[in-house]
Amino acid sequence: MKWIVGLGNPGSQYKDTRHNVGFMVVDELAKRWGITLTPQAKHRAVIGEGNVGGQKVALIKPMTYMNLSGEAVRSFLDYYKADLADGIMVYDDLDTEIGRLRLRYQGSAGGHNGIKSLIQHLNTQSFNRIRMGISRPQPGMVISDYVLANFPKAERDKLAAMIEQACDAVEYGLKAPFEETMAKFNG
Repeated sequence: MKWIVGLGNPGSQYKDTRHNVGFMVVDELAKRWGITLTPQAKHRAVIGEGNVGGQKVALIKPMTYMNLSGEAVRSFLDYYKADLADGIMVYDDLDTEIGRLRLRYQGSAGGHNGIKSLIQHLNTQSFNRIRMGISRPQPGMVISDYVLANFPKAERDKLAAMIEQACDAVEYGLKAPFEETMAKFNG
């Protein structure tokens, strides 16, 4: 089974924030593939399962808030006996320009608390990732305020295109090795 985790924060106040681009991708994939996402209390996540091109797929949105994302992912992996190599984590990245993707299969948390939690609960820095660019804030702006702010109108077209591209990368990654997916989508 392939599984895709979108990182974000639950609650309507965070719905359209920079920190929730991972949730946005999972929502778009659910729409694209006709998968219904439902709350699963035992995993502290919203999960949907379906079949995409003959491949069993799970979509996951941890409801633990960003900083505890690893708890929900660990619970899912343990329950489903899922293979870490079959997963893709999708999340926001300050060090990538708005509208751009960076795919990687290992690396540090780079200050991202959701990734820090994943590394802690998975006991490895090696897992497939799609980092979605949100750019850095203007000097002097507090990072937490920036990532928890909504995208301004001027960035919405780039955001929509980036979500589409991330969904395309996930779909490509269902049938191709992640290295090949990286080569195709890292531009």
